[in-house]
Amino acid sequence: MNVPANRKKIMIALFVATFLAAIEGTIVSTAMPSITGELQGISQYSWIISLYLLTAAISTPVYGKLSDLYGRKKLFMIGAAIFLAGSMLSGLAQSMPQLMAFRVLQGLGAGALTTIPYTIIGDLYSFEQRAKIQGWLSSIWGVAGISGPLLGGLLVDYVSWRAIFYMNVPFGIVALYLLYTSLHEAYERKKRHIDYPGILTFAAGMFCFLYALALLRDEAGTGVAAGLVSGLLVAAAVLLTLFARIERRSPEPFIPFELFRSRLIRLVNLNSLLLCVINVVVIFYLPLWLQGVYGKSATFSGLAMIPLSIAWPLGSILAGNWIARQGIRAISVFGACLLLAGGAGFAFLDASTSIWLLCLYIFLAGMAFGLCLTSVTVAVSSAVGWEQRGAAIASNNFIRTFGQTLGITAFGLLLRTGGENELDAAKLEASLHTIFAGIAILSVFVIIVSWRLPALVQAERQEGSGGAEGRAT
Repeated sequence: MNVPANRKKIMIALFVATFLAAIEGTIVSTAMPSITGELQGISQYSWIISLYLLTAAISTPVYGKLSDLYGRKKLFMIGAAIFLAGSMLSGLAQSMPQLMAFRVLQGLGAGALTTIPYTIIGDLYSFEQRAKIQGWLSSIWGVAGISGPLLGGLLVDYVSWRAIFYMNVPFGIVALYLLYTSLHEAYERKKRHIDYPGILTFAAGMFCFLYALALLRDEAGTGVAAGLVSGLLVAAAVLLTLFARIERRSPEPFIPFELFRSRLIRLVNLNSLLLCVINVVVIFYLPLWLQGVYGKSATFSGLAMIPLSIAWPLGSILAGNWIARQGIRAISVFGACLLLAGGAGFAFLDASTSIWLLCLYIFLAGMAFGLCLTSVTVAVSSAVGWEQRGAAIASNNFIRTFGQTLGITAFGLLLRTGGENELDAAKLEASLHTIFAGIAILSVFVIIVSWRLPALVQAERQEGSGGAEGRAT
């Protein structure tokens, strides 16, 4: 595929920015023991990661909508600058409260890095080219999954935990420069209405809801947590109901409800939710099986998960190359069948199952995530015009994050590890069997939803050859 020079620079900028946002979810976890040891904050251990994910999730649809109003380039530059400022300040933090505040800032910027690159690709390329490039972009998440823990360990051991934040700055500046000098947008400049009430009520409502889920996961069983969770859920319900009323009356709604009148948008969002619930369960609970049931070390469990990190980018790349010929539905159904095969394999694991057979199941799951999630991304970016593409992609990205939060919370309630200070392998194995059976059942629903997707290939070619390239160069 011949790509003009300026577009190559744009792609480099977007790939670098996406990698920085993707690796941030894995590299920090490796450094947490060193961070909490130096800053004396072991009790806030989980919140260093949770606060970043919460704010990134909430800010994602904000950037998507504002990029539809003011252009992708401007909002990307703003979000990247906020992310880099948060990274630098996190590296300078002298206490856990400071680090938590700076991680919130970093998350507020990360929402732009996780959603606007897909929107820019949707603007720049026709359907066939878009599918291939978005496949490569999606594969970065798998690459980040491999390199994050390893790079984090090396930096902590040989430099400092602060280096994991500082490293974002030079790469981020390069990405900003390349995008600033290479991307030229043409959009209608006129007075815009910004739905501030919608943005604020949505952000507050979703923060209450996601915070409640995080508390439910981390502190289930305590009376204080139960009361706080109930209060947060009530507040979330009130705020989100108010948000829905505001959106119906807004001349320029923050999340256009008309998006969800599209059957395609509804189906791909449902698929995204199911896939990300399954994805987070596989990533979090398979290492627990390896260590708690097989009795392997943390290093061994990390190595055993490598097939997932290899298969995911491979599936993304294959999906990008196949979608134009085979169609979104065919790729999604094929990936969903692989997911069912892997999920069924997980459900029938026992302590005597060969590690090589387990690695095969992990590989199948990784391939399925690459195929299905790339198909979803291409479908969303192609289902709407330029004016709603940012909001559509951002809403889908939010649903993915929400699915991960929901999955780790809901299935976490099924987990049984035995006593407080001692692991009971039998109880752990039984509860993990229930959890893995649950994701196998969800995989069946992914097949059903995928089968209902329209084929779309010819329609997408027409859309891509028409207006996709008219807004940016």
